[in-house]
Amino acid sequence: MTTHEQGPVEIAPDFYRLGGPWVPSFLLDGPQPALFEAGFACLTQAYLDDARSVLGDRAPAWLFLSHVHFDHCGAVGWFKDAWPEMKVMAAPKAAKIITRPNALKLIAGLNQEASQQYLRLQGPRWSSHEFKPFTLEGTVDEGDEIDLGGGLSVRVLATPGHTWDMLSFYIPQKNVLMASEAVGTNAPGGYIVSEFLVSFDAYLESLNRLQALEVDTLCPGHHAVHTGPDAKNHIARGMAAARHFRDWVLRLLDQENGDQERVVELVRTGEYDHRTGPKQPLPAYMLNLQARVATLAREAGYSA
Repeated sequence: MTTHEQGPVEIAPDFYRLGGPWVPSFLLDGPQPALFEAGFACLTQAYLDDARSVLGDRAPAWLFLSHVHFDHCGAVGWFKDAWPEMKVMAAPKAAKIITRPNALKLIAGLNQEASQQYLRLQGPRWSSHEFKPFTLEGTVDEGDEIDLGGGLSVRVLATPGHTWDMLSFYIPQKNVLMASEAVGTNAPGGYIVSEFLVSFDAYLESLNRLQALEVDTLCPGHHAVHTGPDAKNHIARGMAAARHFRDWVLRLLDQENGDQERVVELVRTGEYDHRTGPKQPLPAYMLNLQARVATLAREAGYSA
């Protein structure tokens, strides 16, 4: 399901997409409302407006972050200003990352680049918010289950492969899964961008774990939400896409005698340059692509 409707979109009972499809946040309403993801800084006002249109004067009790890449934590600091009592939770590894000055500088810079690109594309509901550092109230990890009241809970799954701090969040009472880049990223034409930045094997193992869940609503990190049979189908397609991408890169590495820079150029041409419409800002795409190629080269035994 892809909808460009603005304002909060209810995609399952009491479960909403906020801020539009490109870089969404999600809201589960209930006795203890929970937000998932905090997107771009430049979409802060859209997320706030959408959440308030659902919650009114109530505040979210929780914010869960799948990982702390720039496009998943850009608005956290502003959320904390709006709702000071809200608890921000992420993986233990994420807690360490956001104390590193270089990591915060990268997150801020990529949010600024994304803001400029979004403005050039005349993306709706842009605001001038810039990233600002934040802290966590606590950490969550594999096997944790957070009681939200009213019979609702959030189950935490460690799903590394995209990053080592990668978490997915499952609401078993509603069969809703927020898996972010653990299931790949939708692109035009049905293409799925495989997102293993640190380990192909771990990424595939995480996909296999997610495939075993009962899922009626699947939320990847960007562009589309999958409902009904398409939710499980997308996970299977994500696994097939990852294997296809691995095979493609390994062929190119063989063809180019292990020259990773040349392989990156060829993959960018085949995967990114021709695509139209909203897509990942080029600096962020190149960082991710270089990591994907390096991961496959390393695991296949090519030297750096």
